[in-house]
Amino acid sequence: MKTKKELKQAYKQLKIPMGVFQIINVCNNKVLIDNSIDMESKWNRHKMELKLGNHRNRSFQKDWNEYGEQNFIFEVLCELKKNEKETINYNHELKTLQDMVIEELNIENIYT
Repeated sequence: MKTKKELKQAYKQLKIPMGVFQIINVCNNKVLIDNSIDMESKWNRHKMELKLGNHRNRSFQKDWNEYGEQNFIFEVLCELKKNEKETINYNHELKTLQDMVIEELNIENIYT
């Protein structure tokens, strides 16, 4: 069994993917684009809010209720690598990256 110190060290070395992702409604091709320093946790939060019927995006919630979970796909659009040598505001960097991705992909059918 690992010691508390070994567990802490293993956690620090764990690479949690951060970046920009989209959730696609395959029925009407609308997308929700978001970012996070922990994309998997953020996707789980979106799903939990949707399943409970209280997602902050009412249009997204309405479509989830109408089409069901099976008609939504989670896709990573862009990952941001952590720089161990510099202190960076990753939340700011991710928001900037998200804006660039939206502009580059020229997505018109987006949940706002």
